[in-house]
Amino acid sequence: MDKTWIILGASSAMARATARALAATGAGLLLAGRDAADLALIATDCRLRGARLAEAIPFDARDAACFAPLLARAAAEEGELNVAVFTGSMPPQAEIDGNPGLIGGVLADNFTGPAEFLHLLAPMLEARGGGSVVGIGSVAGDRGRLGNYVYGAAKAAFHTYLSGLRNRLGRSGVHVVTVKPGFVDTAMTWGLPGMFLVAAPEAVARAILRAARKRRNVIYAPFFWRWIMLIIRMVPEPIFKKLKI
Repeated sequence: MDKTWIILGASSAMARATARALAATGAGLLLAGRDAADLALIATDCRLRGARLAEAIPFDARDAACFAPLLARAAAEEGELNVAVFTGSMPPQAEIDGNPGLIGGVLADNFTGPAEFLHLLAPMLEARGGGSVVGIGSVAGDRGRLGNYVYGAAKAAFHTYLSGLRNRLGRSGVHVVTVKPGFVDTAMTWGLPGMFLVAAPEAVARAILRAARKRRNVIYAPFFWRWIMLIIRMVPEPIFKKLKI
């Protein structure tokens, strides 16, 4: 059976690594994002790596008008349909503190835009009775922290949405995976202070596809972040609110 993957936010480092890995399996790829020139380069690379199809399609999580053309293009593909959501933005918390108007964009990129698209896609996935949804969250969504609590709040909301979507779509044979990466070597994290245990995008991509194949529900990538975040969640609030993390 032919497999097609919609990759939202395909220009990100994690998305690019995931698309390359999928291309090597012969999958069809609908590469969606804002940077048309970059998407065209990624599409060419994926075709050279063996993708059955690699097509660049405009997508902006903040512009619902672009959702319908992508949904129509996905509907035209036969066989198993899958989607991986890599969209996101993370302005420095200090910038958001100085300009709260940025909050709307953070929510749209990390939560409301992807959630609306997935909700529109859900009936198509249910009708086909299979496939996977991979949502990229973040360890930042596990607890509000001083350094990035707006971004963390958006990711926490996305985690909760994916949990409910998993409950819904599982009844039709569609599986939803929530991925919570720690620090990954991407443009979003470049130059941030306090970075440690930074993972390569290729390693996270392998974990993502393994989780989808094994129908895991929630994973941390790399795996040890599960234990790091468990410790962070267990810190009592009176102590936690005094920490500079």
